[in-house]
Amino acid sequence: MKHHMIKKQAENITESDIEALEQFLVATCSDGTMTDKLDLRKYFVIIALTILTSSQALLITWSKRAGNYKHNATTMNFLVEALKCVLSLVALLKIWRSHGITHDNTLRTSFDEVSVYSIPAALYYIKNLLQYSIFAYVDAQSYRILKNLNIISTGVLYCLILKRKLTERQWVTFIMLFLWYTGTHLLDTSFGRPIPLQGWVLTIVIALLSGFTGVYIEAILKKHPSRNINVQNFWLSIFGLIFNLVAIFDKDFDDVISKGFFHGYSFITVCMILNHALSGIVVSMVLKYADNIVKVFSTCVGMILGVIVSKFLFGLNLDFYFLLFFPFVLMTVPIYIAGDWECCNPPV
Repeated sequence: MKHHMIKKQAENITESDIEALEQFLVATCSDGTMTDKLDLRKYFVIIALTILTSSQALLITWSKRAGNYKHNATTMNFLVEALKCVLSLVALLKIWRSHGITHDNTLRTSFDEVSVYSIPAALYYIKNLLQYSIFAYVDAQSYRILKNLNIISTGVLYCLILKRKLTERQWVTFIMLFLWYTGTHLLDTSFGRPIPLQGWVLTIVIALLSGFTGVYIEAILKKHPSRNINVQNFWLSIFGLIFNLVAIFDKDFDDVISKGFFHGYSFITVCMILNHALSGIVVSMVLKYADNIVKVFSTCVGMILGVIVSKFLFGLNLDFYFLLFFPFVLMTVPIYIAGDWECCNPPV
């Protein structure tokens, strides 16, 4: 009943939409069958994201050992979105053949619903433009430290926009995660030069944009709980294609014309495109069936596992600070899960 209530809400994400969504989540927590299905799907996509993030770390290490990145980043991002679009269509074709076309899996929808999918692509485009600008004020080592503000901005915006409350245990694990990332980077390197006010402002804006985009995507995906995730991924990818095409014309048009669209591509590049496309699809599933906080934990744990595997495959040197802090991140996972259980199963 709550499911249909949410489905009939107005197209704009309003305060009543969020309240209806919260009621739906409470209802699903009280329904054992629905909870089991959601939990099974949730844990499957979490494990998939962790594995994909681990393999992403391996591919980055492999690419660096093979001679760094020689491909164009904007053309690669365009192909990632194109592959996501194709994979979503293939999944939908399979569904249409087995179950037919229904209201929840059709690509035909209202303009108001489709238009909201353009906002994340536009925000990512703006964030990328700001990242080009920030290096005029902040060196790479400093930005590596400052970008960890994304973790905090995601947590704060998650609570403010979606009006979801984190338990005390979850806040503790979230802060532990932030301190680990910042601590390892801060101890491993140092600020290369004093950071001017413009650098701090750009860093904060980028962190807020990154956090807001993730939370906004979660909101629009969960606003229509019954809408097939492949339909939602298709429209997200379509607008991603459009804005990445704009980025190619804006930033790298001359290079693409003179050197070719696929200049510098290799087998590793193809693997990275496939990995990023699958990761993007799985991230959407994590946001729909879990939340942004779970996504942060999954990607962090995945990166750690990827670095450890790289040690054995490529002989990657693990510095003292990584070995000192990474057990704390692994400890945060069971603590966060306990807090998640406490959230859905409050004491009587």
